[in-house]
Amino acid sequence: MSTEIDTVILFRPVGSKELELIENTGFKKFPPRLFHQPIFYPVLNQEYAEKIARDWNTKDEASGYAGFVTRFRVRRDYLSKYPVKTVGARDVHEEYWIPSEDMELFNDSLVGPIEVICEFRPE
Repeated sequence: MSTEIDTVILFRPVGSKELELIENTGFKKFPPRLFHQPIFYPVLNQEYAEKIARDWNTKDEASGYAGFVTRFRVRRDYLSKYPVKTVGARDVHEEYWIPSEDMELFNDSLVGPIEVICEFRPE
């Protein structure tokens, strides 16, 4: 009998303020959404996350003009209740839409730490 948990690897582009909040949890949780953020959207591939971090976060004052890509694992059984949304190029711009009220359950479904794998600054 295997004790390995079936997980999905996801990515999340974040700015410097969100990264600081993640760091404050010991890289174990994502922060709650703000009142104007009804969904949390982890993405399915690194390329898409890098594009957002590089092209959007580095131009955004609220992101501290910096973009970071995080990588993390989530229990597959938890994610199975959410459909994958394609928001741009097929098979490239795919993400999950997690309602803000589900963030605590989402964080409880993380397996292992949240890792920072890329960093982008304005040119």
